[in-house]
Parts: sequence; C-alpha cells; structure tokens
Amino acid sequence: MNRLTLTALPGIPLIRPGDDLTAITLEGLERAGIQLADGDVLVVASKIISKAEGRLVPLADVTPTPEAEALAPYLDKDPRLITLILAESAAVLRTRPGLIIVEHRLGFVCANAGIDQSNVEGEDAALLLPEDPDASARRLREGLRAATGADVAVVINDSHGRAWRQGTVGAAIGVAGLLPLTDRRGDADLFGRAMRVTVLGTADEIAAAASLLQGGVDEARPIIHMRGVPYRRGEGSIRELLRPKEMDLFR
Repeated sequence: MNRLTLTALPGIPLIRPGDDLTAITLEGLERAGIQLADGDVLVVASKIISKAEGRLVPLADVTPTPEAEALAPYLDKDPRLITLILAESAAVLRTRPGLIIVEHRLGFVCANAGIDQSNVEGEDAALLLPEDPDASARRLREGLRAATGADVAVVINDSHGRAWRQGTVGAAIGVAGLLPLTDRRGDADLFGRAMRVTVLGTADEIAAAASLLQGGVDEARPIIHMRGVPYRRGEGSIRELLRPKEMDLFR
C-alpha cells in the first residue's frame, strides 16, 4: 500500500453515560460519506469511551485517604484527585510538584494514572480511563461488524508523555482486530540482510497518527477513520506493547 487516508468523523456530539458509541460512529461515518470496508481502522479517543462507560467521578463523592492527604502539599494537587490516582495505580514511580508518574493498574506507565479534568463538564469532577480498554475496543468492533459486515480494527488512544522526549503523543491503550506489534525479525532489508531486532509498535503508530487530527483541546474530533493502514489482523491485547520490567531501563 502506498496511500494512507485519515478522516476525522464530523458532528460527534458531547458523549454522556450510556451513549451508544457504535450508533454515534456509524452516524459520523455517514456524515463523512464513508462506507466501512474490510481492513479499515477506527481510532477512538479514550475520553469518549470513558464518558460513555460512566467513568466520570464527582470529587465531592471522594473521601481523601491519609496517604493522599500527606502527598497533597508536595504535589500541589487536590487530595481527592490524588486518592483517585492512587486507586487507579499499581505503583507510584516518580513525583514532583504538580505531577505523579505511576504504573497504571492496566500495566502502562503514565502521568496521573491517565485521570483527566480537561473537556469534562463541571469543574469538580475527574474522568478515569476505561475499566478495560481492550474490551471496549472489542465491543465497538463487534458492533460495527454486526451493523455493516465489515471486518475492521479498533484502537483506543490516549495522550502519553515519554521519559526521553518533550511533548505528549497519542498512544494505544486498547486494541481489537489487530496485532499491536509487527515483528519484522527475519525479513530482509534492501541489501538482503536479515532484520534481527526490528519489532514495530504498530498500534502506537496508528494512535499517534490519529492524534494529529484529534487535537485534544477544543477540536471535538474524537473518532478517526483510517484506510490503507498496513497492519496484521488478529486478536491482540494492549499488554503486548508493555515492556517487561526487567528490560525497562527507565524505572
């Protein structure tokens, strides 16, 4: 394939708990004049998945833990928000004023356990990541296949920072219908040399490409349709992208 096409689905409304994301995606595809085809990829911002799944937590409902109360003055954060971050985390890795880096309960490393207050209605609420992003991706994929007959892949993405570079990029936190890694070991290069270590983070590359259109501020473009993506079909899991701790030089 020599062409990759990305289209932000127009007219996606503000998502509320219980909304049918399959129906909303199909309506967006219709507005964009796109008919799903086998091999297409839909990339969906984690934020709308979380909203539809009711992961919005009013801070008024949170009772701060003693640990959160102790961390709050140093982190300069609301102890109720810290309580949610700690509850969503398997381990705290680094802290500084305004930031806490954790190993999320899903296994990846991120800031503030991925909990966000941007683009959330109400100043006194926080949005948690989906409970099981892989399962969320599977449900959307199955819904789209049932409605259209098309065998598509779904990637749920979120904005992540990186230990060795400035700026955030889109990263995959849930997948369905594709293998998140593409193993090119054994393939020959232009001169016939066999690749020995080349394993591509395909799901993350897809997530990052889509985030260019999503924007993540006030663009209101949470669902991206992609056609021409080179990926390998299969029932993968986001855990395949996680580097084993014994190989992680940044912890």
